[in-house]
Amino acid sequence: MTSYQKLLVAVDLSADSDAVCRRAISLAQLGDAELHLLHVVEYVPVEPMGEALLPSVEVSDDLLRSARTRLETLAGEHGIAQAPREVRIGNIKSELIEYAEEIQADLIVLGSRERHGLAILVNYTEDTILHAAPCDVLAIRVGKK
Repeated sequence: MTSYQKLLVAVDLSADSDAVCRRAISLAQLGDAELHLLHVVEYVPVEPMGEALLPSVEVSDDLLRSARTRLETLAGEHGIAQAPREVRIGNIKSELIEYAEEIQADLIVLGSRERHGLAILVNYTEDTILHAAPCDVLAIRVGKK
């Protein structure tokens, strides 16, 4: 089996992003793989069935600037400041899949939270990514104490 060469690390910039980064870095070091970091600022349309299916409200420049700064800080704290970083606006699943295809990632690394009760029936991001991804997906269990 060949090792992964290009890892796409999807982070939500929460405290759980540290665990996802640590695992991705460990895996990348095993095969001398290239890391790419991605954060998606997801919009929630005010009118979900609007004609254009575009965000009804402009995402503020401050929000994007803040996300970029936090992503740079995360990369610096983990010693991967040289890793390409991308902040995108849109649907998490669509943007993640599109970026994975653009960079020809062979592994997507993302966080996965444990679900209980009715939450098990809801289609979460990691589930939809798993089925749409153009490559392997590694879900890191996060959110546990």
